Amino acid sequence: METDSHALLHGPLFSHRRPLDNENAASRISAYIYGNILVLAALVPVTTSDEHVGILVVLGTALSTFVAHVFAEAVGQSVRERSALTRAEKLRELRNSVPILSSAVLPCTILAIGLLGWIEPRTAQIVAEVAVLVRIGGIVWVIGRLKGESPTRASVVAAVLLTVVATAVVIVKILFTH
Repeated sequence: METDSHALLHGPLFSHRRPLDNENAASRISAYIYGNILVLAALVPVTTSDEHVGILVVLGTALSTFVAHVFAEAVGQSVRERSALTRAEKLRELRNSVPILSSAVLPCTILAIGLLGWIEPRTAQIVAEVAVLVRIGGIVWVIGRLKGESPTRASVVAAVLLTVVATAVVIVKILFTH
């Protein structure tokens, strides 16, 4: 399946001209949730100080997870296809994994504000953690939009439940790995 590499790498999740197909949308949503949970799991145990706010921990987690995810997805796809991936397929796997990297942008920006002294480092960490939880819960509205559904009360409940489940996953990860 050859496609335009520029459109593949820079194409939006939503496009009125050509909406993202379900397979790629699902792959990006999976990467988004996975990246946010791992960023949150890296962020929570960080001990902040005036000199250390955890930016490198969050960036390192996002980058290493991105590389591992791209590699794993490419290997899995080559098994599904029973052949080596084409350049376009490799680019698609790379693009579909970008949400993992995007998961680090907002928390790192918030942590940088703490590093600059505009807010207390511990406050910056808490705000960054809450922001990631909101991002995780907010994916419910993205999924609804992909399905062509309007937000409902059930969307809010689903967002809260997803956030609770993500928090539980982070707690389990921290308990067993830190």
